[in-house]
Amino acid sequence: MLFNTIDFIIFFVIILTTLVLVRNRKFHHIFLLLASYFFLYYSNNYFIVLLIISTVLDFYIAQGIAKSNYKKHKKLLLIFSLAVNLGILGFFKYADFAITQFNIFGNFIDLQQQIPVLEIFLPIGISFYTFQTIGYTIDVYRGHIEPRKSFLDFALFVAFFPQLVAGPIMRAKTFFPQMTEKFGNPSKERLRQIILHNTHLKFGISLMAIGFFKKMFFADNIAPLVNDVFSSPIGSESLTIILGSIGFSIQVYGDFSGYSDIAIGAAMILGIKIPPNFNKPFFAKTPAEFWKRWHISLSSWVRDYLYFPLIWSKKNSRLRISLGIIISMTLLGVWHGTGWNFVLFGFAWGIVLASHQLILSSFPQVRKITFFKTRMGTILSIIVTQYITLFTFMIFRVPEFDELFYSMQKFVILDFQTENTFELIKSHEIAIVLMIIFVILHFISFKMGNLPERISNLKHRYWFIFILIIALLILLSYGGNAEQFVYFQF
Repeated sequence: MLFNTIDFIIFFVIILTTLVLVRNRKFHHIFLLLASYFFLYYSNNYFIVLLIISTVLDFYIAQGIAKSNYKKHKKLLLIFSLAVNLGILGFFKYADFAITQFNIFGNFIDLQQQIPVLEIFLPIGISFYTFQTIGYTIDVYRGHIEPRKSFLDFALFVAFFPQLVAGPIMRAKTFFPQMTEKFGNPSKERLRQIILHNTHLKFGISLMAIGFFKKMFFADNIAPLVNDVFSSPIGSESLTIILGSIGFSIQVYGDFSGYSDIAIGAAMILGIKIPPNFNKPFFAKTPAEFWKRWHISLSSWVRDYLYFPLIWSKKNSRLRISLGIIISMTLLGVWHGTGWNFVLFGFAWGIVLASHQLILSSFPQVRKITFFKTRMGTILSIIVTQYITLFTFMIFRVPEFDELFYSMQKFVILDFQTENTFELIKSHEIAIVLMIIFVILHFISFKMGNLPERISNLKHRYWFIFILIIALLILLSYGGNAEQFVYFQF
């Protein structure tokens, strides 16, 4: 079920109405679980079985790990969980890609037969809820959390509909305390009744409105320009490629951060606080800072569950740290999709981050250079970081290597031609205007700090006017078809 459809609005209103009318703790949690299953079934049909398999598997695996007194037994249970979860994810996400690559290799060595492609449909949300259940099991294995005794609690954690399909990836230690409350004996807890508070409702609606605005007003209307540039980039001018790359960075940000805002806002209305997934990444001053601001839930997951185990050692060498960064980022790229450009995307970021880390560790005096603390130094740092970001996003966007290498060359080596670029601008005037408006609004948002909170604190009449303006702008720019979110394909 797409957020940007009337179906979701009706679905969400029914949920809120039911929770208000029926005031029973256990009913609230059972109802939310069933509603979450329906939410996925509506879009994914029988692939919901995969979600239930992961839920049942990791619920009992985690309990088995906690009960076992033998480290070897705990490790075997964890390995089994990882094998099943990653095996399912790998099959549905990468089987056809692997078969295609094998057939290409077979043609190269003159094999007589090819393996038929299975044409497997990628279940929506599988990359996100798989990482969520794996993170839970690892946390139990490490002793960071206790396993849940209630299957209902854990099932709702895995299937919670606002962030089920495209994140943010939630941590168990963040979710479970919000679904329960202490009573009587401090060691006892019970399910929390879900109450719609006015402050939560106002903030949640504000954040959802901003999310819809990012997605439907900006991302969906900038996408045609990006598609026009990168559908066949060979022969394009440097400025055309750069313009397309800027457009794509705004598109993917508006699309994915918009989804995250809607998910976080919907959860907040239900009284569940999900940590932010984006924090103004276009104002990052270093490559490392960018990944602390972009897709925060995934980058922090990769850091905690992949990078740290890779580099863990009593004596970490610079080489070990650099390799850990490169491997982690390459696998993060692989997570995004089935294409060699995603591998290259992750590897390129790995090289950038490892180089940045190596420079700082080898020359610690760089941190003390006063120029980078000045306004001019800050601006230069942001420009350089965003140049790197735009370059890598282009790798993310262009799947064909011949087109990608042409685009990379034009991006780095400017040809200073403008004729075709001006034609592109004339044919996509609305998208260009929206890109300029986005930059202005993004800067204002950066200077104002927490914009959704400021908006939700407005007096009711001014707040209502803001929501009305957002709704009107979306309706005026809406093309009539609900565009799928970019990260649904991952």
